[in-house]
Amino acid sequence: MRITPPSPFPSTSSRIHELSPEEQILFAQLDPTRMPRHVAIIMDGNGRWAGKRALKRFLGHQQGAESVQFVVETASRIDLPFLTLYAFSLENNLRRPKAEVSFLMKLLKSYLVGNVKRMNDNNVRMNYIGRTQELPAEVQDTMQWAMESTVKNTGTVLTLALNYGARSEVVDATRAILANLIAEAHQRGCSLEDLLQVDGLDARIDEEHITAHLYTANMPDPDLVIRTSGEQRISNFLLWQIAYAEIFITDRLWPDFRGAHLLEALQAFQSRDRRFGGLNDAPSDEVQPDENLATLEPADQVAEEIEGQLNGRAPAISRR
Repeated sequence: MRITPPSPFPSTSSRIHELSPEEQILFAQLDPTRMPRHVAIIMDGNGRWAGKRALKRFLGHQQGAESVQFVVETASRIDLPFLTLYAFSLENNLRRPKAEVSFLMKLLKSYLVGNVKRMNDNNVRMNYIGRTQELPAEVQDTMQWAMESTVKNTGTVLTLALNYGARSEVVDATRAILANLIAEAHQRGCSLEDLLQVDGLDARIDEEHITAHLYTANMPDPDLVIRTSGEQRISNFLLWQIAYAEIFITDRLWPDFRGAHLLEALQAFQSRDRRFGGLNDAPSDEVQPDENLATLEPADQVAEEIEGQLNGRAPAISRR
């Protein structure tokens, strides 16, 4: 199944008035100029939610599906451009009992069929990432139908990560780059080695090329990653894309997560100082007190002093 990528700049009209009273109070505390463009969520805790209530796991998954729609509606009302949900991992597909995987596929179909109208009402556009071609054919058909049914919407792009693994995504991107290079070499009538010698390997394979071949090529990188259930790990989710994302972890289990909790995560996001490896407070050319080069000892002198201490000697340490 061919997945059509979303537009990188969705456009929506404000629907803040549709938020619940609690959500409106939380939203009023946010700075609209510092909103993230892309929020990604690791939805975790369905099984534990059911276990705490002595219920079967599938009931936890059903309640988790309800949480999805609540969060999606809030995201659409605050004009969040991109929302990506980790719905079904490659590892889930390989390691979960077949009965549970089968139920999750049925739940996915049911969710899509039952919520396309609500997505259209909320101006939400469907998208998918992952090795979706390995999912059951009837599930792929429903996914394609839901995507086509919402393709004209211009609001929040809801991306479901299905049969997804970040390492597999990088592998698939690398394979795609290599396949393109081989095809180009064949078209030019030369070997791959000759092609790379002409242009240079650096010009053909760099961060930009890899990013362009990821499943998320037409989406901005996530600004914020939310993980529910209190687990402090990434679980093979968007490893390339979240290099500089802020991470928000809540103990709340996914079936209990609502739109208000999304807004609380956005408050936490706006309290962070995002530096992307640089400095925000001091000018780049400002020398800090502990960085005064005039006071630093020569490297060879420092090495001699350290060697002396290791050998039991205590040379006088000069300070300038």
